[in-house]
Amino acid sequence: MTDALPADAISPSAAHADAALTGAAPAGTVPAGDGWPAWAGPAGARAWRAPALAASPLAFHRSLPGYRPTVLADLPELAAELGAGRVFVKDESARLGLPAFKILGASWAVEQALAGRARPPATLVTATDGNHGRAVARVAGQRGLAARIMIPDGVHPSAVAAIAAEGARVVRVSGSYDDAVRHAVQDAAAAGGDALLIQDMAWPGYTEIPAWIVEGYTTMLAEIDEQLAAAGIAGPGLVVSPAGVGSLAQAVIAHYRRPGITGPPALACAEPAQAACVQHSLRAGQLVTIETTESIMAGLNCGTPSTAAWPYLSSGLDAAVAVTDAEARLACADLARLGVPAGPCGAAPLAAARRALATGPGTAGLRRHLGVTSETVIVLLCTEGSAANPAGSPPAQP
Repeated sequence: MTDALPADAISPSAAHADAALTGAAPAGTVPAGDGWPAWAGPAGARAWRAPALAASPLAFHRSLPGYRPTVLADLPELAAELGAGRVFVKDESARLGLPAFKILGASWAVEQALAGRARPPATLVTATDGNHGRAVARVAGQRGLAARIMIPDGVHPSAVAAIAAEGARVVRVSGSYDDAVRHAVQDAAAAGGDALLIQDMAWPGYTEIPAWIVEGYTTMLAEIDEQLAAAGIAGPGLVVSPAGVGSLAQAVIAHYRRPGITGPPALACAEPAQAACVQHSLRAGQLVTIETTESIMAGLNCGTPSTAAWPYLSSGLDAAVAVTDAEARLACADLARLGVPAGPCGAAPLAAARRALATGPGTAGLRRHLGVTSETVIVLLCTEGSAANPAGSPPAQP
């Protein structure tokens, strides 16, 4: 186990979380699939309510050039496979000109951070496993700012090239995502007021911008509500999202555990087996940092959950499921065959749903815990397209 990050700002302890929100996270381990574990959350997760979000970014996003809701694909073949009533996949492979959802958070956060500033910073700085960095670089370019993007080991070369093509200065950091974040913090601090850190995870003393990023992600969820309603569906029964540091999962929990909601769905997250920092923290009942190894799910390859996400994860999440690279690659291929061009992070929720909802010996417990029946409507958040990260694509034939 390594130190949490940044080394001088974060402690891997739940003591930094808001005590009014943090709940005990029981280590309820159940088998999933052929041996990879899943964490089953507290029975009261669906009754827990999150604080209301400070603002909705939907009107802002609708005002941006090129905005349109992304596709919510109805895939009956997956519904039959998973033993559910309907399965929808939110396809984020074409979001505001980029092949991933991250620009929703980056654009809203930069809009809020620059509002009312007499002099904007010259440069936006961030660390990334791919999609967030490209989104920050795109927003910087749109606003006439420079961008410096710290990239750790294991990011696909095409993702690195795409960030550079946005006009950003790419800084390679030898080490993990946590190391890259540490480097970005130091870089922005050294530049003083000439640089602004736009990081999609929180730690004590750095919470405002991550909160705006989480708010930005909720546009995707508002679209899903409208799209399901247009199909005559009141709401989902299960939503599965990817989890890296947990910021998207935080947004999902904030939306579906918001005050006043009725009939809230079960919520689950998917992580790489080699970087399941959310599940490890939930088992421990406090934030922990884990050592990671490379995964094709590069955008989820994180060793430390966001401190801001922790109260939501520990109280409002029903399950966390670890999936292998092979399972993510298979999910990519199956989604592509069904018309959804998913990258590995985007395909992870399907891989996790397959593990969580398996009906073989010893696997029914998690399915019951999630309340999934033959009538359940499932929504899988496919957060990146294959153009964002082609690591899940089959190798080219000679």
